[in-house]
Amino acid sequence: MPCLYKHTNMSDKFRNIYRISSSRLSNWDYSNNGYYFITICTKERNHYFGEIINNEMNLSEIGLIVHKYWFEIPRHFSFVELDEYVVMPNHVHGIIIINKKNCRDGACPVSTECKNTLGNIVGSFKSTVTKYANSHRISFNWQLRFYDHIIKNEKSLYYIRQYIRDNPLNWETDRNNLSLKS
Repeated sequence: MPCLYKHTNMSDKFRNIYRISSSRLSNWDYSNNGYYFITICTKERNHYFGEIINNEMNLSEIGLIVHKYWFEIPRHFSFVELDEYVVMPNHVHGIIIINKKNCRDGACPVSTECKNTLGNIVGSFKSTVTKYANSHRISFNWQLRFYDHIIKNEKSLYYIRQYIRDNPLNWETDRNNLSLKS
C-alpha cells in the first residue's frame, strides 16, 4: 500500500503542522455532476462494522448505523443519488451520484447546494456516524481520508457495481482484510 505522506519542507506546513497533500485530482471540481465510486475505511482497518459469515455481511451495532446513515445522505444533500453500496467489516464501498440539475454550465445560482463537493458529502456522513458512536459510547474511528474514483463510462460503472456486490463473497482475498496478513 502506498504511503499517504510525502516528504515535506517548510512550505508544506500550515500553522507549524505538516499537511498531507491531497489525493484528489487537482484539475477536477468535485462539486461537478458525475458518478463517484468511494471507499471509506476505519482507522487501522479495525473490524468495527461486523463480520462476514457464510459470505454474507452481518452488521454490528455501528455497522447498522453506517447502513442507516448512508441512506440518509440524500435527505441532507438533495442533489445526491445513491447507487450500489456495501458495508464491510472495516470499510464502506459506494457509488454517489452528484446531479445538480440547476447548477449546469457555470450558471449556478448562489445556492450553497451548488457549492457542496464530494468531500463535503463524505465528511458529513462520517461526522454523523462518529457523533452517534460517541453519544452511545461505541468505540469507533474512521481513517482520515477516503478513496475516490470518477466513473467515466457505462462499462466502468458496470464493473464497479459488480465489484461492490461481490465484495462479501471475496472477503477472504480482499486487500482491506488485514487479518489475512497476520
